[in-house]
Amino acid sequence: MTVRPEFALGPASITDALYESVRRRIINEELRPGEKVTEARLSTEYGVARPTAKACVERLVVVGLLQRSTHKSAVVPTLDTSDIEDLFTSRMAIESASVHILAAGATVPAEAVQAQSDIEIATERGSYEHIVAADIAYHRSLVAGTGSRRLIRMYELIVGEIELTMGRYSAHKATSRASIPEEHAAILEAIRSGDPDAAVERSRAHLEAARQRLLAHVSDD
Repeated sequence: MTVRPEFALGPASITDALYESVRRRIINEELRPGEKVTEARLSTEYGVARPTAKACVERLVVVGLLQRSTHKSAVVPTLDTSDIEDLFTSRMAIESASVHILAAGATVPAEAVQAQSDIEIATERGSYEHIVAADIAYHRSLVAGTGSRRLIRMYELIVGEIELTMGRYSAHKATSRASIPEEHAAILEAIRSGDPDAAVERSRAHLEAARQRLLAHVSDD
C-alpha cells in the first residue's frame, strides 16, 4: 500500500523546498518549542529520502531553528530571557556596523528598498506572516549590502534565531501597526542622507524597542 505524504513540496530543489516548508512551520508555531523534528518524521511527512531529510535538519540546526545535542534528536528550541539578551547583543553589533558602513557611502541596497515596500504593503493588509518575512529580508539586505563576507557570515549564524523570535513571540503584534514601517524607513533615510551616526542611532533604537517587546512577552508567558 502506498502511503501519501502529509505535506507537498514545490518544484524548487527538493532540499531547499523542504527547508523552507519546515522553517515556516517552526516560525509560525506549527512546530512547538521542545518538539522533536527527526529525519524519519520529515521523510514520512513529506515523502522524501532520508538523506534529503537529514540535510534539511542539519541546515536548520546551523541557523538556530533547531537544536541538537550529542546523540539526541533535533528539537525546536525554547529561547529564554538570557538567550534573547544575547541574541540582541549580537544583532546590535552586526547591524550597527552594517548601517554605519552603508551610511558612510550613502548606499541604500535595492533589496532593502524592496523589503521596505513589502513591509508597508503587508502592514496595510495586516498580513502578519508577510510582515515577518519582509522584516527579515530588510535586515538581511542591510548586512548583505555591506559586501563584508565576515559580517554576512556572522549574521547567517543567528538569522534563524531572529526568525524564531519574530514569529514565535509575536514581536510585531505588540506594537502599533504604523510604527513598523516608520522605524525601518527612518533607518533607510539616515543611510540615504549619508549620516552614519544617525543610522546607527536609529538602528539601535529600533532593535532596543524590539528587544523590550520580546522580553515583556517572554515574562508574561
